[in-house]
Amino acid sequence: MANRLAQATSPYLLQHADNPVDWWPWETGAFEEARRRNVPVFLSVGYSACHWCHVMAHESFEDDDTAAYMNEHFVSVKVDREERPDVDAVYMEAVQAATGQGGWPMSVFMTPDGEPFYFGTYFPPGPRHGMPSFRQVLEGVHSAWTSRRDEVGEVAAKITRDLAGRELSIESAGVPTDETQALALLQLTRDIDPASGWFKGDTKFPPSMVVEFLLRHHASAGSVAALEMAEGLCGAMARSSLCDQVGGGFHRYVLTPSNGSLVPHFEKMLYDNALLCRVYAHLWRTTGSDEARRIALETADFMVRELRTAEGGFASALDADSEDADGKHVEGAYYVWTPEQLRDVLGEEDAAFAAAYFGVTEEGTFEEGASVLRLPGDAGPVDAARVAGVRARLLAARDERPHPGRDDKVVAAWNGLAIAALAETGAYFDRPDLVERATEAADLLVRVHLGEVARLTRTSKDGRAGDNAGVLEDYGDVAEGFLALAAVTGEGAWLEFAGFLLDIVLEQFTGEGGQLYDTAHDAEQLIRRPQDPTDSATPSGWTAAAGALLSYAAYTGSEAHRTAAEGALGVVKALGPRVPRFVGWGLAVAEALLDGPREVAVAGPVGGELHRTALLGRAPGAVVAAGEGPGAGAEFPLLVDRPLLGGEPTAYVCRHFVCDAPTTDAGELAAKLGG
Repeated sequence: MANRLAQATSPYLLQHADNPVDWWPWETGAFEEARRRNVPVFLSVGYSACHWCHVMAHESFEDDDTAAYMNEHFVSVKVDREERPDVDAVYMEAVQAATGQGGWPMSVFMTPDGEPFYFGTYFPPGPRHGMPSFRQVLEGVHSAWTSRRDEVGEVAAKITRDLAGRELSIESAGVPTDETQALALLQLTRDIDPASGWFKGDTKFPPSMVVEFLLRHHASAGSVAALEMAEGLCGAMARSSLCDQVGGGFHRYVLTPSNGSLVPHFEKMLYDNALLCRVYAHLWRTTGSDEARRIALETADFMVRELRTAEGGFASALDADSEDADGKHVEGAYYVWTPEQLRDVLGEEDAAFAAAYFGVTEEGTFEEGASVLRLPGDAGPVDAARVAGVRARLLAARDERPHPGRDDKVVAAWNGLAIAALAETGAYFDRPDLVERATEAADLLVRVHLGEVARLTRTSKDGRAGDNAGVLEDYGDVAEGFLALAAVTGEGAWLEFAGFLLDIVLEQFTGEGGQLYDTAHDAEQLIRRPQDPTDSATPSGWTAAAGALLSYAAYTGSEAHRTAAEGALGVVKALGPRVPRFVGWGLAVAEALLDGPREVAVAGPVGGELHRTALLGRAPGAVVAAGEGPGAGAEFPLLVDRPLLGGEPTAYVCRHFVCDAPTTDAGELAAKLGG
């Protein structure tokens, strides 16, 4: 059997390379083979940190009998959703439309033309809880394919037609207004649980982009409610088991079981941590909160310590599972503690303190008497130095445990988010090492992901670019990261790289009436061209591109980029008042649009007092250019004809084609920027 996955850059595909299933990657050859053999295609989509993906793999894809049946009656295709978000998006839309729900692993049966006709997610090895077994599904699909082919073809054709008819049109929406933003805030107040600080619902994902909107809306409108909601959400996340209380960073989400304690799904994703790092840094910028400062820095340090690759980029994720004391792969084994384990590491006195401080109980809050660490707040007054010492000792002891697996592939979009977070966090808290790590990641993206092809590649691994083209979120998020790095470092090359990427957005991803597509005009044609403007775990490509286009226009005065940003933001006016939690980043970008955004030119040294003051300004989406000397204008158009006043570093603030009087006083500049 040919091992077609052995040369993949995806750790997820490599995990399946030795399965007895005769897997194909997503390529035309797979569909040609299905056509030649006259069999359906089985598409399995997942990702390396997905717990139930591993479960289905162990139960079914590693089973010789199941694999033999699959190899005889299907052509099986394995896709990493993080490498091919376009394939994932198209078929997930079909799964959700047909079943009312979705998730991973995603299981889709389709014709050799790629038209889907039967769907599901995880299937167990035996019938369970009303679900058929995977073998029953395989046999049922094979029977339908061989005995009711016309019916299968009709279903597949109808589903494909329905998907093709879902193209979004926002031509009449117009740009968001102050009313759009106020209505979005009102809807969010209805969704929040004021007692807990969380949004309502049993499953709680980190609402990073919504918090960004709330902070910007507070800055622009002076909304006390917006700030209170942002502080409540950030406080609830920071003190819960969503946050890794020992090592920093955040897990993917938490569930509320019947006992009311929050239990995390333990995988740790780069994108969550990048977004949350930036949010907590911005919360500190607004409030000066010590907790926000600590969380921002701990999250940044986690990313550098545990996700940074040898090439200078950032790995995608850490698994939820790791080996327990018995050598079994168990979800959360790396992170949970029993009172006995605390005593072994800390001794009786500090263990008692840690148990009270972190909510570790004798009966446990997780499974088999273990507890997930959190901050229940009933430990009484605490000594910060003692807490730091306990954390350090627990972290050192935990480091001796078997580590969760790491997905080492570098995803362009998520590295763009990390670059923005680390650059700003490093600048705010005088951590030049974090700015350096951001710069190294940006260098990797230029060197490997752009390389000589002058188009972004979605992923790389071990310094080798993958085969998949970048999608809209890659262009938008990488441009966002480069623009943040330009603001912090004063290096105009990053502005130039951002402009190069955004020109491709205008040429390859933009349609009529302001709409954007997730794939380029010249990308592989699927049964539907994916187009999703809603923010989920990350900013959608649509809103990410809108934000970067708007910032770039403010830096350069480009009318084409601003017009494209305004057109794209029509979706925020349409969706923001109704479903604000699904356009959080779009609402944040809209705040920048309504505020200008402000353009700050600092004729003076990078890292000087005026530059730092400009970076700490709270005006939504303000862009900052800093530099001195005759070459500064060549780096940043904003610095052209910006002389020093009286030989002193000078700041210029403009918006809507109107400029304030220049100032050499940092306090005056802070006041102009909401500081």
